[in-house]
Amino acid sequence: MQRHRMEILSVLTRLRQICCHPALARGKETLGSGKFDALFELLEPLLAEGHKVLLFSQFVECLKLLATEMDARGVRHHMLTGATTRREEAVAGFESDPEPCVFLISLRAGGTGLNLTGASYVVLFDPWWNPAVEAQAIDRAHRIGQTRTVIAYRMLAMGTIEEKIWELQQRKAALASDVLGEAGFARQLDREDLQYLFAGPEE
Repeated sequence: MQRHRMEILSVLTRLRQICCHPALARGKETLGSGKFDALFELLEPLLAEGHKVLLFSQFVECLKLLATEMDARGVRHHMLTGATTRREEAVAGFESDPEPCVFLISLRAGGTGLNLTGASYVVLFDPWWNPAVEAQAIDRAHRIGQTRTVIAYRMLAMGTIEEKIWELQQRKAALASDVLGEAGFARQLDREDLQYLFAGPEE
């Protein structure tokens, strides 16, 4: 049973990666991403108005693809992942940057211990099983010294596994708040939950 659970988790992860960008699952960038397009439509006016933005994703490879696309579009950005050795310097670089920019942060690396009051917008690029982790990410901008209203955006690909994860998260909010990570949540899914996640769109 445990092996089947891990296989299910692997499939769910792959489906979620495809929602972010097909290249994360296919290993090639021959296909575009509607979610990337929607993100840059969101970012363009925010950056033009001089804002700084925190963008969280749980997939480091997705952040790398976003960084590449931002380079191509001339969007100023910084990055923080679990592999970042000089964490404090990365944070200071973003906070002190005089230009509007985006801070690309892996959800696990940026969930706790960060004070990022330079940002007034937060983007959750993909859903996480545990809503408490998402709340912690948003709280990075709600720290002592913040003088601006902070607005958070949650990006979900409609009609996909992302939307179903979010709906399941709401249904199981009490359970999800006590779960650490995907494996923990997957162990709590019953047959009905799995059927719901993998069912096709309703007619």
